[in-house]
Amino acid sequence: MLKHLTSAVVTALLLSACSEPQDVIITPEPQDLTEVTVGSWILDQNGRVMFDPQTSGLVEIDGELVTIADASADATQQLKLHTIAPETATLSVSSERFSFARSVRRSCFFSYLSEQPDLEALAVDPRNTDVIYTVTEDATRTGALSPRCETKYEDTGSTDYPTLLVKLTRKDNGTVEMSNVRPLQFPLALEVGNFPNDGIEGLAMADDGTLYLGLEKDKAGQPRIFSLNVDDGFFESSDFAALSEPSLQLPRFTSGNHPINGLTFYTHTTGASYLLGAARNDNELWVIDVSGKKPTKRIPITFDVAGDENCEQYTMDNASMEGVVVIKDTLWIINDPWEKNYLKNATCDAHLSRYEDLAPLLFPLKINNAWFK
Repeated sequence: MLKHLTSAVVTALLLSACSEPQDVIITPEPQDLTEVTVGSWILDQNGRVMFDPQTSGLVEIDGELVTIADASADATQQLKLHTIAPETATLSVSSERFSFARSVRRSCFFSYLSEQPDLEALAVDPRNTDVIYTVTEDATRTGALSPRCETKYEDTGSTDYPTLLVKLTRKDNGTVEMSNVRPLQFPLALEVGNFPNDGIEGLAMADDGTLYLGLEKDKAGQPRIFSLNVDDGFFESSDFAALSEPSLQLPRFTSGNHPINGLTFYTHTTGASYLLGAARNDNELWVIDVSGKKPTKRIPITFDVAGDENCEQYTMDNASMEGVVVIKDTLWIINDPWEKNYLKNATCDAHLSRYEDLAPLLFPLKINNAWFK
């Protein structure tokens, strides 16, 4: 049996038999490329932190950063887009609550989408930057679908309530409309499993309309990436849109939770395309070759908080990065304050109230060409 395994994996298996259990990573380990990023608190124009936004996803529009809140955020943050000036980490504006197009109001999903939807991740359509996509994750908070709708959408291939791809449209007057929705289907052969709160957490779109969707874990406990072609007629149908799986060389693990919690599409100066993934449990950036020719590189990241008049610079215990996007030569990272662990970061008393408010930070990281070699 052992002759079919690589020597590195065999060695790790033998060591684990003689010591404490540990993850055996079934992928080549990269050279040490550990990066350090220093984050700043996101403050509004009055110097106040964002209160419990549970930031989920990050995109760039017109040189500014845009994020969204999930269903666990404070109610005042939900169903809005929040715009941040990257260089100053200033919250410049939050939109009004989304309006709803007639097609959404007449859909089977309006009740859920209009109340407390668990919106995760963002992707800007590169063909029209007024169009932004988001996706739903945990819908266990909502009531059941009507009998007619439940029958139509019961074959999700995953959770009881279908995962929904939502199209947001920015209007000229600054408002945002939830303009379309379509349920997604995981073919049974993909063996995704039924994990309502470990679903799609990352979105990224290529220039040709290919949408990549990062799944936290499947029934084997593995992170996955799926894809979908969003063409001009995509939202004309209310039927399931079936996902497929591109041939990417993602890391595989024999134990532990190693979810993908954010994605962005990046084209290197060489012309090669990559997905940059936020592996928040591991404090790693995953550099994923879209062509599938190269294994994913795993870049460890140390998250520091910038010093100020009250606190010296210090390293976070749990950053929980959630969204990533590139502007020019900088990768911007936003974190998602994880209530269970966030107070562990409060090593400086002057920042304690910010952690208690579940306030997020913004982290810049210069693109390193070594990531792509």
